[in-house]
Amino acid sequence: MEIVENTLEKGIEAVLDRPLFCFLGAATPEGRPRISPLWFLWEDECVWIIADTVEKSYAKRVRERPETALAVVDFDPTEGLVRHVGMRGEASIVPLDGERVEHLLGKYLGPDREEWDPMFHDLDPDRWGLIRFDPDTVVARDQSYAGSLASVPER
Repeated sequence: MEIVENTLEKGIEAVLDRPLFCFLGAATPEGRPRISPLWFLWEDECVWIIADTVEKSYAKRVRERPETALAVVDFDPTEGLVRHVGMRGEASIVPLDGERVEHLLGKYLGPDREEWDPMFHDLDPDRWGLIRFDPDTVVARDQSYAGSLASVPER
């Protein structure tokens, strides 16, 4: 993995360890780009994503065209925080790994598995797998600015 640029003060892991969405970019067989916002885990210098290999088209795109890109953005407009990690590399579908799934889901749902929504219990390995994204290049940038919003408007 080549780090082309890194202007993050606290390092890449400071962004990748947070419970943020990654945006997985892959192309259709016709070459049309698609983006999928997904939960992820940064572990062993790879990005891991739980993938519905039956119902979701992003898993099919990874199988057909493993050359992919991935972005993670940490953004808070009230503070002017903008930190970005962008990666280019190859992705593959691999079988579920129970320990890695626990790490990934624990990042977003908390450490107590009993408190997780039941939909995250007992994933069927015939339907679910992991996307393993191996980055070739990484660009990490802190593009923060002096925050000018007193608060974010309510939804």
